[in-house]
Amino acid sequence: MLYDARGNRYVVSSPQHLRGLGIAIPDNAAQAARERGQWAAAAVAALCDWPAGARPSDAKAHRSDGLLVGPFQAQAPFDLLIVNTDGTLAERSGNGLTIFSQALHDQGQIAQGQGFTLNVHHDKSDALSPVPVSVEPALVEGVQGFWLDLGRPAFGSLAVGARDVQPQMFNERPVYQVPGLVGIDDQWSRSVFVRIGNPHCVTWLDSPQALPSMAQLRAAQLDAALTLIAFAQDGGQGLGLPCPAGINLQWAAWLAPQQLAARVFERGEGATESSGTSATAVACAAWRVGLVAAGEVRVQMPGGTAPLKLVAEAGELIAVQLFGTASLQP
Repeated sequence: MLYDARGNRYVVSSPQHLRGLGIAIPDNAAQAARERGQWAAAAVAALCDWPAGARPSDAKAHRSDGLLVGPFQAQAPFDLLIVNTDGTLAERSGNGLTIFSQALHDQGQIAQGQGFTLNVHHDKSDALSPVPVSVEPALVEGVQGFWLDLGRPAFGSLAVGARDVQPQMFNERPVYQVPGLVGIDDQWSRSVFVRIGNPHCVTWLDSPQALPSMAQLRAAQLDAALTLIAFAQDGGQGLGLPCPAGINLQWAAWLAPQQLAARVFERGEGATESSGTSATAVACAAWRVGLVAAGEVRVQMPGGTAPLKLVAEAGELIAVQLFGTASLQP
């Protein structure tokens, strides 16, 4: 089943369905994560690739931004895996988790209005697995969807395992200069590192007009340069710069009070129309440098606008929530 959430598209598949396709995925999520090298690439090829001759000339290399595998049990809490199109696993995807929640609802595995927990399993060495996410169905501005409680963000180079970066100041707040980004564009010199389950590098620009376009991000030369920064160069375990396990990249600018604009280049996927956890990281980074206050924040991306809630206490962010909705695609 193919779902869309704010322009992010994921295929949802049960482990049983994959086994029916001849893909030998274990029936335990933790084991499946550890052994993803034995099945993930085949699953992506089977479910995320375009059928032969069906790819439009202007389309991405894959018909979806990834694969959601689960649930591995019949009742909550539900285990799942988020598979990038390069076969690696992600710790978080806000849009992916929204899609998976909608699929559970569509399949009748959760009752109307019932909250539940999703546990995302992965094989990254720099983060605990599984990563739990609390989900609450909600109606926001007449739209039925889900609030995802993504927990407490962490900031700074240590939070994401960044190395060889240079601290500096922006808006009288600490930020970093990432040599690889500045080497591409000297305007990309003010970055905030955020971990919200997965690692992010949010780079601040002076205006929305300075944000790179999707066409620019997908151009072959820039795509290749950003891939060297964002993707872990050995398939997930240790050679990427500035972060050995790779990092999601965002470019952001202030639009209006409590409103931000962003572009996204995801680790394991590349340029994408939107990303829920990226929107979350942008909102958290904006709070960090004093561009937004706690409370409701909106992050505008080419694929759509993400509503968020930042919860602060005693001068610290203690929680962040993301709202999303998803629809089944033909």
